[in-house]
Amino acid sequence: MPVPHVLLVLAVVFVWGTNFVVTRWALDEVPPLTTAALRFFFAAWPGVWLMPRPRVAWRWLAASGLAAGPGQFGLLYWAIHADLAPGLASLLMQCQVFFTIALAAWLFGERVSRRSLAGLAVALCGLAIIGAHTGADATPTGIVVVLLAAACWAVGNLVVKQAARSAPAGLPMLPFMVWSSLFACAPLVLLALAIEGPATIAASLGAASPAGWAAVIWQALGNALLGFGIWNWLLARHRAEAVTPFALLVPVFGMGSSALLLHEPMPAWKLLAAALVMAGLALHAMPARSRGAGRHGP
Repeated sequence: MPVPHVLLVLAVVFVWGTNFVVTRWALDEVPPLTTAALRFFFAAWPGVWLMPRPRVAWRWLAASGLAAGPGQFGLLYWAIHADLAPGLASLLMQCQVFFTIALAAWLFGERVSRRSLAGLAVALCGLAIIGAHTGADATPTGIVVVLLAAACWAVGNLVVKQAARSAPAGLPMLPFMVWSSLFACAPLVLLALAIEGPATIAASLGAASPAGWAAVIWQALGNALLGFGIWNWLLARHRAEAVTPFALLVPVFGMGSSALLLHEPMPAWKLLAAALVMAGLALHAMPARSRGAGRHGP
């Protein structure tokens, strides 16, 4: 890739990684399910008035919204709110790669390479270290909830894949994300009202500072629409193997920014666990080489 495009992809993974800290700032002022509902509200409006609905069945839009809304982000924000440090959350969410592989193999019979299995084994060693050091930074509940969020992300990946296959003229990803966000809003609002309560929601929104509102809105405009738009613009112009490995830097920025801005401790066990999970992801992402030719994994 040319240097300007490399800088763009680095900017995207920087935004995605540091957004875990911004999420923590938002959750300091607004409850987690309310934050998630607002994220998808601002992602959907006013975009649905500006972008035509993608030519896919409504069920794909609904399934994507449910997987991302109450699934991925509802659970992720819930975990970060009380049970998991943002840096560790940025690392554990990358397990979506292995959940995606497992679900694709189970549901669609896709072949899993030995390299991916080896990467999974290495990453599981890192997860075992995290599980053995539960405490204030990572409660057992937080670990389980964020892994469920990663599994929901994997489900969303497969939904998008099936939606793309069904699209007659290709799937426009940004409009798809905007329109699917509509289906994330309603269940999140209902869950927020039922669990957090109208009084708590009203009080938190009324007391939220401009910085708190900026952190909430950034979830949609900066992290989702801007980051996602640039990422897919780059994927449309370069080979996937030239772009996607940069996603391995998300936990680097996530853990680094959490340590710098939130003073999240980084003891040796946490760094070792991060190194093992990242090594497993890198092993999976590494292009497989054959004599005279190369190909890349899923």
